[in-house]
Amino acid sequence: MKSDEMLAAGFDDLDGSVERALAELIRLRHAARASELRCGELETLLETFRVGDESPADMKQRLVRLEAENRDLHERITRGREAVERLLARIRFLENQQP
Repeated sequence: MKSDEMLAAGFDDLDGSVERALAELIRLRHAARASELRCGELETLLETFRVGDESPADMKQRLVRLEAENRDLHERITRGREAVERLLARIRFLENQQP
């Protein structure tokens, strides 16, 4: 009887191991499918860069130039706003000076 019980326990352990292995296999298959889909999306995106008019290096240079231009424009807007505020302050002062 003990050997039958040991055999049954061994089969239970084996059954549990097989179930865990199958569950892991299913999880890995889902992960592989998701990775393949993502890989396809990235390949499509990369291909759009290859067939585009600009190379990624040119796009990077353009981005750097546009970011610098954007910073310059923000500074100009800030200086312009400050100048407008000074003019408004002068106008208010002159309006308050009138009888």
